[in-house]
Amino acid sequence: MRSSRNRTLARGAVGLGLAPLLLAAAVLPASAAPGPQGPPPHANEDQSYGQAKKNGLRTVAPDDLVIGTAAAGGGHHVTAGYPDPFTYDRQYRRILNAEFSSVSPENQMKWEFLEPERGQYNWGPADAIVENAERNGQAVRGHTLLWHSQNPAWLTEGVASGEIDDTELRQILEDHIRTVVGRYAGRIDQWDVANEIFTDEATPRLRPENFWIQELGPGIIADAFRWAHEADPQATLFLNDYAVEHIGPKSDAYYALAQDLLAQGVPLHGFAVQAHLSFEYSFPTSLQENLQRFDDLGLETAVTELDVRMPVAEGGPTEAQLEQQADWYQQALEACLGVEECNSFTIWGFTDKYSWVPYFFEGTGAANVMFEDYERKPAYWALHETLAAAQD
Repeated sequence: MRSSRNRTLARGAVGLGLAPLLLAAAVLPASAAPGPQGPPPHANEDQSYGQAKKNGLRTVAPDDLVIGTAAAGGGHHVTAGYPDPFTYDRQYRRILNAEFSSVSPENQMKWEFLEPERGQYNWGPADAIVENAERNGQAVRGHTLLWHSQNPAWLTEGVASGEIDDTELRQILEDHIRTVVGRYAGRIDQWDVANEIFTDEATPRLRPENFWIQELGPGIIADAFRWAHEADPQATLFLNDYAVEHIGPKSDAYYALAQDLLAQGVPLHGFAVQAHLSFEYSFPTSLQENLQRFDDLGLETAVTELDVRMPVAEGGPTEAQLEQQADWYQQALEACLGVEECNSFTIWGFTDKYSWVPYFFEGTGAANVMFEDYERKPAYWALHETLAAAQD
């Protein structure tokens, strides 16, 4: 029996039995959408959207679980040779709205994209995602606040040169967290506050490249949670990382950190595993057990960035690869469903058309649950059937 207590869903409509009504409004009106809309949808677009609207993932998911995806945009998409996906691709947006009850900005809330110049915020893309989610009854996960990567040049160069001293750096972080979280207070359900703070070594340590921690000390992690909580007391605040799906040194480091933060009274509410899986490695079979031990600490848990990449030959993935991928997606979902307070399950994009994987892992791809033309893979149907079975 899964718990009915869910801070994430308490502020959304999905867990209140309103999904069928909200899906009726899943198309983003042209007058409300940012940017050009392109040509009218083709027949196959309408068919794909209609299918999702009637029986998409969000319609078959249990009431106490939001099923989410990343909203493509920012990051590598800026130079990928096509217009910003979320803004310009109506077909993409329609299917996202019909299929998913939660959305995470893929890059649009990362620091380099949100505050490219000091004190000058680029709110438009992030606002568009939040507003679209509100129109379509979707929860929003904020991503991310304290991270060593994708920071703007004015910040990283200022720290490296000594132009920004420790006192000013601390104030910059506090101002950014309070400004961003405060802007979306009451509108963003979960935040990845501290992201990827441990190394991947046999004996993990706090990342030396994380200048926040190296310059300001480990105590800045607790401060970041406190500032975020003060800016929005309703939001659920998470630690988030990759390669922490199984029980091992890195997840052990997070377990110890979580215990320490909770003992200090820090407003830490959840632990999230990204779950960027690859056929290069084995499936993390201790995933459910690992999530459960954080649940036992009183934390919510979440799968936040699931994809399953594979080596891809010229002819595309084989039937055997697609079957293995479907099995891994299903196992990950079943692990979350088996933990009482695993209330949020997010896949990192849903179509290979806009996947980040080929840009960062050469020779691999096909990591998402739909092909580039939005045809649903076996992985999609594995999620669909598992979600539907969980309602019984």
